[in-house]
Amino acid sequence: MTRFTAFLLALLFWTFQAQAEGLVASVDRSRLNSGETVELTLESNDVTLFGKPDLTPLEPAFEVRGTRQVNQLTTINGDNRATTRWIITLLPKQNGSVEIPSLQLGEVRSQPISIQVVESETQDTENTLAPVFIEASLDQSSVYVQAQAILTLRIYHSVSLYDDSSLTPLQIPDARIEQLGDSRTYEKVINGLRHGVIEMRYAIFPQHSGVLSIPTQVFSATLVQPAQDATSQGPKPGKLMRVSSAEIPLTVKAKPATYPADAPWLPARSLSLSESWSPEPDHAQVGDSLTRSLTLKAEGLASSQLPPLPATDINGLRRYPDQPVLGNQHNERGLVGSREDREALVPSHSGAIDLPTVDVVWWNTFEDHLEHSSLPARTLQVSNNPNLMVDTPAGTAPVNYAADSEALWWWKLSTLILACTTLLGFGLWWRARWQPAILRAAQSGPSPRTVLDELKRACQANDPHATRQALDAWARQQPETLADMAARFVPLSDALDGLNGALYSETGQHWQGEDLWRATRAIPLAERVQDPVSDSGLPPLYPK
Repeated sequence: MTRFTAFLLALLFWTFQAQAEGLVASVDRSRLNSGETVELTLESNDVTLFGKPDLTPLEPAFEVRGTRQVNQLTTINGDNRATTRWIITLLPKQNGSVEIPSLQLGEVRSQPISIQVVESETQDTENTLAPVFIEASLDQSSVYVQAQAILTLRIYHSVSLYDDSSLTPLQIPDARIEQLGDSRTYEKVINGLRHGVIEMRYAIFPQHSGVLSIPTQVFSATLVQPAQDATSQGPKPGKLMRVSSAEIPLTVKAKPATYPADAPWLPARSLSLSESWSPEPDHAQVGDSLTRSLTLKAEGLASSQLPPLPATDINGLRRYPDQPVLGNQHNERGLVGSREDREALVPSHSGAIDLPTVDVVWWNTFEDHLEHSSLPARTLQVSNNPNLMVDTPAGTAPVNYAADSEALWWWKLSTLILACTTLLGFGLWWRARWQPAILRAAQSGPSPRTVLDELKRACQANDPHATRQALDAWARQQPETLADMAARFVPLSDALDGLNGALYSETGQHWQGEDLWRATRAIPLAERVQDPVSDSGLPPLYPK
């Protein structure tokens, strides 16, 4: 049985290793026009693979325009890792959905990939005859204000160019512009002539309604011309070319009247809202630190356009927010912005704590209507924490001020007993003044003076964890709980909030203990336990 288990583990390890060292296929784009080429990349980390992949399965649907191999050696944490890439330039032979089949090298195979080949629009006859021309297009003719419009610039050249080409920077007043990745280069056959293509994409966010004009873009480059003398060894002559794109109008629509006036304007193609907890709040206790993360992701918006999500401002939860995490990605449909709001939540009492629904209103630009994305309400069941019983606030049972006559009689009786015991205590104290001084028995455990000194040193050292331990020891020697003192004494409550924030968030290293020490010393003397032994060690003058 043991050998069989070891065999299964070895087989599983070999399977994972074969998958990790197999062929991983990817393309530079999944949507292209007819006549354009696409680059297929096969990557492997297996140093034992030699030769080239078998490209025979590509012949029915693609024309292989070229292949090249790139070997790379990287060092990560002292480990050398070799990577081999085969880059294959393919020209699809048909339109529609075309599948790049699985390719084999040795004993490993790549996964198939589907691409979309769209029928290309008819080119301008005058432009297609030029050796270099530029084409500008928008993905849509009208958008809402602050919504995304994608501008695509393509420079076609049927002749060789030097590396001194340049394009005027895209500048549009009253609009935000984000470049979508680096420029792409591929080939396209136009009228039977092969052209090189340089493609750049921009996301444009108009800031005002009306008609926005996309300005003319100018591309300049030096053409490589053959030398008159083929045997000449000097530099080849060149000719400077300048081509311009057409100006494009973009209609910008105002925010719809049906959109709620009190909600942030969010025009997006799609929007999602998600939630995560660390740790999961299924077994939460009083004083636990629960990190809640709310993530908003919108396709067609930048991260800077996403508003902060509603804070978890709930009675019974102390909240310590972190800085939001913003991020931008891009795909074939443009920019994808994300915003993550994280906050540490610390339950302050046991029982059920209800978290409300989180709702985000946005406008679906793809289907042109109002939508809501929301997270359902949930209830946290918080149990008592035995380690924090000193800090657990007192029960919140309502006080019945309209007590019946029987309860009032008990109050009168307890008041009378208290008055009698007070008089008795005063008489004993008066009698004790005339008795000889007697040393008090030695206390068990640290004295109040020692505990207070420990608290002072921890506060002055700005150490939140040591201060918390010293504060618990000091509180156990007081006539009331730490929560009761904080409820009556506001400076102490504020200082405790600062200490809890340092313990349950990432700002602990910047905590200053001076406020807590000052608040502790400012409690009225009648409400603190005094050290009966002075600094000189003499017994008290009037023993109790």
